[in-house]
Parts: sequence; C-alpha cells; structure tokens
Amino acid sequence: MIIAGKKYWKVGELAKLTGVTVRTLRYYDQIGLYSPSGYSNSGYRLYNESDLSRLQQILALKELGLSLDEVKSILADDNYNPFEIVSLQIDRLREHIRVQQKLLKELQNVSNLMEMEEPLAVEDFTKLLSMMKKSHEKFFTERRSSMEHHFDKLGDFLDKHSNEST
Repeated sequence: MIIAGKKYWKVGELAKLTGVTVRTLRYYDQIGLYSPSGYSNSGYRLYNESDLSRLQQILALKELGLSLDEVKSILADDNYNPFEIVSLQIDRLREHIRVQQKLLKELQNVSNLMEMEEPLAVEDFTKLLSMMKKSHEKFFTERRSSMEHHFDKLGDFLDKHSNEST
C-alpha cells in the first residue's frame, strides 16, 4: 500500500515479508516493543520502511539470545553499543561450550569404563546422573550470576551514555 508516496505494509503483509507471525507482531505492539507507524481508516496496522528496519534490529538482537525486555531497553537508548552486546553473547557462548565439553568428557569416561570393564552398577550410574545434574545446576546458577553482572555493566554503560546525551 502506498500513501503519500510512502510504502506501507499491513500486519499480514509484513508477517509474510519478514517471516514473523502476525501474532508475534501484535504481541510486540502490545508490550510496547514494536508499534506500527500508523493505522488505516479501517483500523489496520500500517508499517513503513523505518518500522521494517526496527523489526530487523529486534530480530538480530533476539538472535543473539537477548530477552524481549533486554531488546526493549537496548533499543530505547539511541547510544547503545552493539560491540558490548556481541561481546556479552560471546562470553555466554564460551561458557556454554565449556560446560558442554565437560559433560562430554564425563560421558566419554563412563563409556570407556563400560567398554573396558563390567557395566556400571545402577548405583554408580545414578551417582553419575546426580553429578551431571549438580553440574548443570551449578552452571545455570553461575550463568545467572554472570548474566546479572554483565547486565549490570550494560545497564551502567547505557545509563552513562544516556546521561551524557542529556
């Protein structure tokens, strides 16, 4: 749809164009993350090229693993630092890989023991599973703590740049 020389898409058209569901676009509007530029006389949401660009930013940040609240706060500040966000995600991914490598090593050790000796007793296998569960719980506790620390740093960075621009 073209209005006053500008290209606009209705919500269904934008959904087809981007691969994002209509339901998701409406939800983003509902939570204030992504709203249309305007509405038609019939009440249809209308999105323009700048809206499309913002949606692409949202999708890119979500692809990095950020929550919708994180995406919303980042996009609310024009001075956000994409490098900081990418660095944070690299740290997250490295930690995830480290934990997965540790788990793989533990499972390979058990597999080797099972091949070389008698199969593990049920008690030993249960003990291993318990150890793996504790390892995962520790990882997620550490990860949450680490994420909170990184988000505090990111929040401080955003606050600093927000204060500089005012």
